[in-house]
Amino acid sequence: MISLETPLLVAFGAVAFLFAVVFALLIMMELRFKRLLRGKNAKDLEGTLISLGDDLQLLIKEKREQEAQIKDLDNRVRKSVKEVGVVRFNPFKGTSGSNQSFAAAFVNEEGNGTVISSLYSREQVSVFAKPLKNGQSEYELSKEEKEAVARASRGTA
Repeated sequence: MISLETPLLVAFGAVAFLFAVVFALLIMMELRFKRLLRGKNAKDLEGTLISLGDDLQLLIKEKREQEAQIKDLDNRVRKSVKEVGVVRFNPFKGTSGSNQSFAAAFVNEEGNGTVISSLYSREQVSVFAKPLKNGQSEYELSKEEKEAVARASRGTA
């Protein structure tokens, strides 16, 4: 004989089980929601999203500033002396003396820079400077000065 109490007891047990499952899911969602809202003392989802938006705008601004700084540094490095070429020589062949004279070329990535030459003799020392633009000078370069520019262009001192 089946009593009326058995189906009622089964239904009550099923409802209690479903209630426990729903309660467990609710607790899990509450924990996940709290994890989502952590940081910057946000009280609700809207506050968290506003805070994240502010942080994103700050990051975008800092990125632009860093890109400008990198561009400025890149331009400065491009204009800086990159290579140096030096040639020592004796301008007075056949006479006494040694390779005390020199030509030194200082160039950047674009081939712009300066050639400095020194001619040494017992009586005096003469120093000359000639500007370079794209590896060329508007002043005539000596053989040694051209060699110094070539060495600087190749990256060999």
